[in-house]
Amino acid sequence: MTRVKRSIHAKKKRRATLERTKGFRGEAKSNYKRAKEALMKADAYAYRDRRNRKRDFRRLWITRINAAARQNGLSYGEFMHGLKLAGVELDRKILADIAVRDPETFTRLAETAREAAQSAAAA
Repeated sequence: MTRVKRSIHAKKKRRATLERTKGFRGEAKSNYKRAKEALMKADAYAYRDRRNRKRDFRRLWITRINAAARQNGLSYGEFMHGLKLAGVELDRKILADIAVRDPETFTRLAETAREAAQSAAAA
């Protein structure tokens, strides 16, 4: 059986790993073994945090909507429930953007939500 010489591919793999760890601290940027471990950890964090980012943004949007709704005399839950009853299908990302950039429009949405909730309570 013929002998397989791997040095070219091994060097290429090590070089790629060390290029990816450029900017890391200590031996993690220069020592292949440490760099490989640091890269595995970094990739695990990146995978986890791609999912956590969605969670974090939703929390931020809810906080912004709640603050704007309370300025208009509603709680977050009352505001969202009123919008659902009124048939307004805006997601939290858009509502948070409206709350920050266009308070007049958000006030109109709050009035719509309040009227829809009151008419549902009366019925």
